[in-house]
Amino acid sequence: MAGDPQPDIGLRTPAGRWVLFATVLGTSMAFLDATVVNIALPTIGEDLDAGLTELQWTVNAYTLALAALLLLGGSLGDRFGRRRIFCVGAAWFAAASLLCGLAPTSGFLIAARALQGVGAAMLTPGSLAIIESSFRREDRGAAVGAWSGLGGIAGAAGPFVGGYFVQAVSWRLIFLINLPIAAAVLWVANRHVPETRNEAMRSTPLDLRGAALTALGLAAATFGLTAGADRGWDSALVLGALLVGAGCLALFIVLERRLRWPLVPLDLFESRQFTAANAVTFVVYGALGAALFLLPIQLQTTAGYSPLQAGAALVPMTFVMLLLSARAGRLAQRIGPRVPMTVGPVVAGCGLALLGTIGASAPYVSAVLPGVLLFALGLSLTVAPLTSTVLQAGGDEHAGVSSAINNAVARTAGLIAVAVIPAAAGISTGTLEGSSFAAGFSQGMWIAAGLCMAGGVLSAVTIRDPWRAAGDQDEPCRSCPLDAPPLRSHAHPPLEPAADPLLP
Repeated sequence: MAGDPQPDIGLRTPAGRWVLFATVLGTSMAFLDATVVNIALPTIGEDLDAGLTELQWTVNAYTLALAALLLLGGSLGDRFGRRRIFCVGAAWFAAASLLCGLAPTSGFLIAARALQGVGAAMLTPGSLAIIESSFRREDRGAAVGAWSGLGGIAGAAGPFVGGYFVQAVSWRLIFLINLPIAAAVLWVANRHVPETRNEAMRSTPLDLRGAALTALGLAAATFGLTAGADRGWDSALVLGALLVGAGCLALFIVLERRLRWPLVPLDLFESRQFTAANAVTFVVYGALGAALFLLPIQLQTTAGYSPLQAGAALVPMTFVMLLLSARAGRLAQRIGPRVPMTVGPVVAGCGLALLGTIGASAPYVSAVLPGVLLFALGLSLTVAPLTSTVLQAGGDEHAGVSSAINNAVARTAGLIAVAVIPAAAGISTGTLEGSSFAAGFSQGMWIAAGLCMAGGVLSAVTIRDPWRAAGDQDEPCRSCPLDAPPLRSHAHPPLEPAADPLLP
């Protein structure tokens, strides 16, 4: 592992349990907010007099900042210490959560949510990078599976907890609860998590221009996609925003090819496994982002569920993910990632299609529970193998940036889906009342289901199992448990921070 001490922590040791606990607890704040806020959207809209557009931005302001700065967050961790940046992110996230909890208007809440996303951009990639750089190679697949399973439990329990807070106290408590959680994260991380960094990268300059271009490009594109349904797709403002967004993102790619120390080492994408896994991430997480935005609103505004009932409706996901996520990680390590990454999105898509049939006064056991169980089963099969595949294909020396790229792809997919799919389904941008939302909900969920299933097909075509990857190379990659295609061939220099400028 270039620049890092050799990882030697076992998953079942006390040290391993503390590291896993700190990373799970930290990322659980981000997972909780992603699901809890969705449950609270109807109540927030009523309390702050916000329509669908403002609620889309309540979700997307957070996702935008997170997606735009994840790459920078991963790079900061590799350079200055993964534990240090992880802790800074936890403290920042807590401070922004306090602002969210005190928000007097929807505009203030949207701005505070963007600040929350900045903290999450340091917190989220740091957790996976800590796991990848701290645990022994033979334990990483199980560690990532346990991380995704336990973190998924937090995300699944979030709607129930959030629904209770919204109904019994106030929607503001869903943000204020992050303060004691962040305090616990900081205490555990500083006492029990080892510091790791890529020493060779400490003296390299940060690619701030690349980070700025990413943020501006995503912001402009998201504004254009969100405003298009309201202002019309032929509006000069909408077209201008889309052009600016596309131009900034294209310029970002050109810049990264020329820089000696880029924010995104484009040589990573020479690995077909890395590129394929991120393509699957984009399709699947786009579907999930749209579905988890639409479903809580439908349950409350059309099916007549209370916030607590809407949250409790998703609780079975907790038990399914608890039982299966770590096992899915071990299964992928044993047989390869292709089968679980193919079957998982198809099963999850079937679950989303069933959930798309929810209508007025829908009974829980017959109309909601089957879709929730199928969705949870598919998600459990998908998440751990997908995450492990990305990290292992990226290599130990780029653990932080590989995690950040994959997270950025996932968040960007959700960002675009939340902006586009409601409009594609014909959902009005006005209030949430009336038949407009209910009429478009089913179509929106079926679009999401189709995208999710397409992710399974894409996995079947592009993801390669370790023995196939090894068979295509003169020498298998020794940097990860799964012998994914090496990031370099014998004709290229090693992918190290101190190497010559990256080849286009």
